[in-house]
Amino acid sequence: MKPSPSCAPPRRRRPSAPAGFTLVELMIVVVIIGLLAAMALPAFGRVRDSSQGSRFASDLRTFAQAFEGYAAQNGGWPANAGTGIVPAGMSGDFNEANWRGRNSVGGRWNWDRHVNVAAGISVTGATFTDAQMTAIDAKIDDGNLNTGLFRKFDGRFTYILEE
Repeated sequence: MKPSPSCAPPRRRRPSAPAGFTLVELMIVVVIIGLLAAMALPAFGRVRDSSQGSRFASDLRTFAQAFEGYAAQNGGWPANAGTGIVPAGMSGDFNEANWRGRNSVGGRWNWDRHVNVAAGISVTGATFTDAQMTAIDAKIDDGNLNTGLFRKFDGRFTYILEE
């Protein structure tokens, strides 16, 4: 039997679109990734600063123990030495590469004998701000760069072993 002429002709099927994402979907994904990155970057900066501060405090304690051990064995502190120079008689008492190179706050280590204090371990040329160094001070001392054992003198930060 033939179909009646009043019946609609059969519809043609459209060729199916290739599987994939639309431009709008891709833009939404890009925006979400951007928002996540914007939230993560400040947190990453805080974590990095905190870990650098902890590394600095650890190195400072290690050096302080070495200098105190030297003083106990030799009846006094070693002579003053320049920035990055291991004081005479201290060779082998600590990791000298850490002493000679840049430290985690961007500065260089310096043994100070009769410079602002009777004996102290200083950092010169630190790239950290005073606020960041105050946070480190809170970890190792009293949180104030003007008092306690960790102080700021004329652009250098000094851990005082003897006033």
